[in-house]
Amino acid sequence: MLLFGTAGIPASTKLHGDTVAGLKRVAELGLGGMEIEFVRGVYLKDNTVPPVAYVGKKLGLKLSCHAPYYLNLNHADEVRRRQAGGVLHHAASIAARAGAKSVVFHAGYYLKDTPETVYDAIKEQVEVVLGKLHDEGTSVTLRPELAGKVSQFGTLAELLRLSKELPGVAPAIDFAHLHAVTGRYNSYAEFSEVLNRVGEALGRESLDDLHLHVSGIEYAKTGERRHLNLAESDFHYDELLQALADVKAGGLLICESPNIEEDALLLQRTYHDLSPRT
Repeated sequence: MLLFGTAGIPASTKLHGDTVAGLKRVAELGLGGMEIEFVRGVYLKDNTVPPVAYVGKKLGLKLSCHAPYYLNLNHADEVRRRQAGGVLHHAASIAARAGAKSVVFHAGYYLKDTPETVYDAIKEQVEVVLGKLHDEGTSVTLRPELAGKVSQFGTLAELLRLSKELPGVAPAIDFAHLHAVTGRYNSYAEFSEVLNRVGEALGRESLDDLHLHVSGIEYAKTGERRHLNLAESDFHYDELLQALADVKAGGLLICESPNIEEDALLLQRTYHDLSPRT
């Protein structure tokens, strides 16, 4: 089953900034999940994690988390690179305790390195994090996000390769980013191509547990500039949803539009009105 959720606490939540209240609001809206946003820092603490886990489970919500934006697993300084791995590990540990099954993260930047050198550096740090999570008995999937800028690591090919080589890793596919960075991937055929590549590389089970980001997006030659509401963008979300329906996708689709709950509900309604063509 494909569930729909918001990137963070819905704007209509009465207790602004309260994650538990946000989860309750997500359920009130009839959505199925939420991505907890640690993008500016891991704000949940030892005393605030248990209520989030309890309420999320009680409401039957599917939770994920987005690790801080500032981590860079390909930092030019080796110490800073290891520190970035520590940030990812901390975010993953807290997220798992809060009930999240996936942790999305921007892996890093190419800087002046070759793509292969960057791949090896990022893979090394991710392996270290996976080892720490395993040693502490933490079960969570690390999901590097498909890049929205040409300067960022995270092409679809890189993510599929990393996911094949490292158990415990799976891609976070941001279709708005893919459209922004290529100027393409905005049609049923192209969306289907992406989903087929995922299934061929990682197996049917990967399509049953996708983690997706969708929004409108403004972009230039270098890629993403800013997120837009779907109605203000050129993104053909209806064709994406049809491709997802046809492949019988499962998992969590997170809306990152500025009006997060409104577009999340639009996506959910549109999807439920579709019938698979296949």
